[in-house]
Amino acid sequence: MTDDYHIRIFDTTLRDGQQCPGAGMSFEKNIEYARLASKLRIDVLEAGFPSASKVDFEIVNTIAQEFGTSKHSPVIAALCQLREEQVIKTIEALKPAVSFGKARLHTYVPVDPVLMPASLGDRAEDKAGIIKDLYKLVKMARQEGLEVEFSPEGYSKMSGNFDFVTELIRAAISAGAAVINCPDTIGGASVFEGEEYFVRKMSHHAEIMKKEFPKNQIIWSVHCHNDFGLAVQNSCNAVFHGPARQIEGCINGIGERAGNASLEQCIVLIEHFGKRQNGQDQKPYYTTIATEYLQSISDYVSINMLPRQPHSPVCGDNAAKHSSGGHTNAVLKNPLAYQPFDPREIGKDISLLFGPMSGGNHAKSIIEKSGYVCDDSEKAEIAQFIKDRYKARRKGITDKELIEMYFEFRNPIVIERFDYSRTSSRAELILHGKFYGQKGEFQEFHEGKDSALAALKKLIEKHSGEEFEILGLRSQSDVTGINANSVTKISIMTNEAKVYDGTGVDQDLEISAMKALIDAVNRAYIVEHFSLNKSVKSYVTEENTEDSLISA
Repeated sequence: MTDDYHIRIFDTTLRDGQQCPGAGMSFEKNIEYARLASKLRIDVLEAGFPSASKVDFEIVNTIAQEFGTSKHSPVIAALCQLREEQVIKTIEALKPAVSFGKARLHTYVPVDPVLMPASLGDRAEDKAGIIKDLYKLVKMARQEGLEVEFSPEGYSKMSGNFDFVTELIRAAISAGAAVINCPDTIGGASVFEGEEYFVRKMSHHAEIMKKEFPKNQIIWSVHCHNDFGLAVQNSCNAVFHGPARQIEGCINGIGERAGNASLEQCIVLIEHFGKRQNGQDQKPYYTTIATEYLQSISDYVSINMLPRQPHSPVCGDNAAKHSSGGHTNAVLKNPLAYQPFDPREIGKDISLLFGPMSGGNHAKSIIEKSGYVCDDSEKAEIAQFIKDRYKARRKGITDKELIEMYFEFRNPIVIERFDYSRTSSRAELILHGKFYGQKGEFQEFHEGKDSALAALKKLIEKHSGEEFEILGLRSQSDVTGINANSVTKISIMTNEAKVYDGTGVDQDLEISAMKALIDAVNRAYIVEHFSLNKSVKSYVTEENTEDSLISA
């Protein structure tokens, strides 16, 4: 065990992660991931299994060429079985990184009494031969200038093979291996095992090797699977209560079966608990990871390998998102009130989703952030209005949808029914609904050959006390045929020389034009009466954004 408190992060997302069904990526995506891992400052990147296929060889070789030639890039590792032809192939794949001291051959052999015969066949009986082969092949790789990491596969289930494992580790170190990885391959380890717990055996093996090789600086590593949901806990136990100074895992915890230890979780745990676990008078455990890139690399894996659960710890979409009224009220006062760590550490922002459990303070914060007025006296009413409109949406609504409903709440004109008639010289209009604070029936006429739209303009100006000019109007059918709707878009200019757009849809061409005018007038009224500042842009509906830029 070294006295180094730097916990190295060994990323096997490209190797163990891609062995998970459905998680494979293209050649190009593998290289893209390697670039992200380098930016994250991963210590060791296991790029693949060169003997698996020509493509795997090319992936490892390309990554070794691009990232194994700089002192600031990760060490490039590649896995192989304890077979001479595979060791030779792996050395060849990693060759570009050798002269820079950035190439690591990672080999393994089963030690679990159940796994050994299943994996090795008759060779499992020749333990002396396995030890001899390990020494020979590790020596070969070291002579070619590679670092060597050795993993006794199934370490946590070694059972009565402790002495055999000791001989293997001894042979590997004697031949030049500098990293000993003790995996919980089957994901069944638990601290409840007592003395059989693999971390205790790791500590015992570390003590033995320290006595036998006092001058060797051996890095002990841990590689845990998550079948019992304990991979992160077991990995951190191996650091905080054992000799491990390297954690192996995958971003988002992907991997075979139930996955590997989630690297982002392990990293954040070490960052936050490393000092406490190691004692106040000692140097804290730490990583050199650029944690601000954790969210972006997690998102990459979620998009290109396997989807991440929304509630996934640390990087999940919901990990820093709040919706319930009690939580949002507290978060609005103190963003970290319901967060165990500041999400900005990993490149994530705290967000709020308005939903059935949200309250007036949440609605008020979104409305004011968008640039509009929401007084304390009305925030509860507005919030309830919005929830009533989206009562079937139990999973929450977007901020954009909330602002749409805020505009609907503020609309000075809400018409339930249009009645109009027109002759060659007169248009008469009767509206039923709400008109600038009044409810009921509203009637207006216009003399001349203009349409009912002119009568509506006259009625609006009379009740609002403000004049405006119609700049342009155009209508078109949304589909062909007799059942088509007329979609009308209209632009108006207020006395302040500001332009607003509106849209109306109806089977009746005249009514669609009147709806468009009301939409534009409503928007103008809300922006000019409820904006927190005069530079705010009015809210533009999705159907309007293509044709309009409305500013106030």
